[in-house]
Amino acid sequence: MLERLCLLVTLAMGVGFAVPADGQVASRNFKNYTIVPENYVCYKTAGNIKIDGDLNESSWQNVPWTKDFVDIEGTTKPTPRYRTRIKMLWDKNYLYIGAWLQEPHIWATLTQRDAVIYHDNDFEVFIDPNGDTHQYFELEINAFNTLMDLFMSKPYRNGGSFDMKWDTKGVKTAVKINGTINHPADQDSSWTVEMAIPFSALQLTDKSAVPADNDIWRINFSRVEWDTDIVDGKYVKLKKPENNWVWSAQEMIDMHAPERWGYLQFAAASAGKGNKTFVYPADTEARKEAWRLYNLQREYRASHGKYASSLTELNITDKINVDNGGTYNITLSGDGSSFEWTIKGKKIAADILHINQDGKIWLQKK
Repeated sequence: MLERLCLLVTLAMGVGFAVPADGQVASRNFKNYTIVPENYVCYKTAGNIKIDGDLNESSWQNVPWTKDFVDIEGTTKPTPRYRTRIKMLWDKNYLYIGAWLQEPHIWATLTQRDAVIYHDNDFEVFIDPNGDTHQYFELEINAFNTLMDLFMSKPYRNGGSFDMKWDTKGVKTAVKINGTINHPADQDSSWTVEMAIPFSALQLTDKSAVPADNDIWRINFSRVEWDTDIVDGKYVKLKKPENNWVWSAQEMIDMHAPERWGYLQFAAASAGKGNKTFVYPADTEARKEAWRLYNLQREYRASHGKYASSLTELNITDKINVDNGGTYNITLSGDGSSFEWTIKGKKIAADILHINQDGKIWLQKK
């Protein structure tokens, strides 16, 4: 059953009120995923980028757009009625994001920082630098250039919570309206979002968050689009669920499943001078198996009130045969209240992939 996740936001004055944490109706049931996440090679800027909403610098012109956004559940659902696409760049200080959103009727209402921006049509960014599905970042922006940003400890499905006091310090944003905002009498064309997100703002430890050549992050983008009518010369939202259009399909109506996000590979070459082919990480296939094993434990707990402590309880062996003829060796440890899977195999060399009951997944390098 789908239900909207509502969380408690506590104000500085001590007054609390319940608001949805994001613009999705989220399923609490984990789904095995079958898609291959989207990917993008991010080149360095060839010069300065002015954050003004115009993607007219040569660096922007020399990098490709992503493919158009799809429905959050994937291509089995109708194609979004308006196009959305993005570009990305980077330098030693910032990750740059440029987005183009087709829209015949541009409107916005929210002007206060950290308002619940998805109550308007919005553009959203989700970033998990180390790809472990924990400690990730979300930014939302509307056509007024009003920003909401937050830090997630881990996904809601794993008992995670958000920190609205966290700010993307030093972030630069701009919106360009190709038309007129809040003017229903005419027809607009699109709105463009430009962001410069400081790597320093995404730094969680003393270790530098600045990527290096070939580093890979997990990232995704969402667009919330409400159906509206025009009443007495004003836009009025219809009482129906919002549309959720994304870059890399989630296969379910929940953005807070970071393992399904797309891959962002950083390249040291400058825009227009590089021709790097994206290469999926060697543990990509093993990660899918890890999530399948994770789901087996969730299903077991739903039936037995605890996690399995042995492979026998799950009726599986310690080997997984994969499509390419390879084999992964798996082990399970746990006490019924927690668990940890480990996966080894030739495709990930001597490295070991781990996943635990909180859905935290990480690679132990040799």
